Amino acid sequence: MGEAVELDVAGRTVRLSSPDKVFFPEHGYTKLDVARYYQAVAPGILRALRERPTTLERYPDGIDGEWFYQKRAPRGMPDWIPTAHITFPSGRSADEMCPTEQAAVVWAAQYGTLTFHPWPVRRDDVEHPDELRIDLDPQPGTDYTDAVRAAAELRAVLDEFGGLRGWPKTSGGRGLHVFVPIEPRWTFTQVRRAAIAVGRELERRMPEQVTTKWWKEERGARIFIDYNQTARDRTIASAYSVRPRPHAPVSAPLRWEEVPTARPRDFDITTMPARFAEAGDVHADMDDHAYALDALLDLAARDERDHGLGDLPYPPEYPKMPGEPKRVQPSRARAAGQNPAAS
Repeated sequence: MGEAVELDVAGRTVRLSSPDKVFFPEHGYTKLDVARYYQAVAPGILRALRERPTTLERYPDGIDGEWFYQKRAPRGMPDWIPTAHITFPSGRSADEMCPTEQAAVVWAAQYGTLTFHPWPVRRDDVEHPDELRIDLDPQPGTDYTDAVRAAAELRAVLDEFGGLRGWPKTSGGRGLHVFVPIEPRWTFTQVRRAAIAVGRELERRMPEQVTTKWWKEERGARIFIDYNQTARDRTIASAYSVRPRPHAPVSAPLRWEEVPTARPRDFDITTMPARFAEAGDVHADMDDHAYALDALLDLAARDERDHGLGDLPYPPEYPKMPGEPKRVQPSRARAAGQNPAAS
């Protein structure tokens, strides 16, 4: 796999073993290619990860090998990489790495990390998210252009309810993510409630194009607003993260004016470094803002009071949550003689 190499990353030396190990067979991209990619965009991805508990999506033998999520800080992690103690919905807890230096990203790449999954919190307050994250997830029969149309209306909704501003990025696949920096005043449950309110408002405005239906059998060919990505321990790939697909795409931060004409496949580990060198981090100003969720939470309260729209199902691994409807697939409920509307 070749002799180990050493990379200088903002003044720290990171040792990379087996640099010639192929991670992306279709194009022959190696571990060293991934590490050098992260070296090139390090200021941008550190902005997205800084001080955040971060889960690592690791592919030690490349994308065709076994992979896993590393939630607990890896053994042997350098003492210059801090951690934060976080609690999972199960009640278990762990110390997760919290990058504060660019070298931490390249260090993680040494161990086969392709995608970084930061929590929407900072390590000094792990109970109060400082980002509202909206995941526009294309369902079968839809694609990126459908997500773009939903994103345009989402931008209007955010502005209308509280003057919120979102920062868009490609998912690295067919979808779009929009992150809104918020004041860390609300719990995970409240932030999730705000995400549901956003989704329902989009659903009212674009009923044939957007859905908040949790069960896949009900979604149809629409963009799913995945509100559960705001639940505790649910994370979204960070900006600049490499995604485990054959052409090594990355999650690309965009300006709003770029969203309609962007092509997700154009952003990969070979093209993003040049874009970053020319344009820098187009989301660099995100941390200069912090918005309030009051208007969205008022909308959620009106939805429940005036339309009977309460909570929506949580992911299957979560304990039953207060106010949550029955967590049962509608077709199974009908087969059992239950009323799906009650679930």
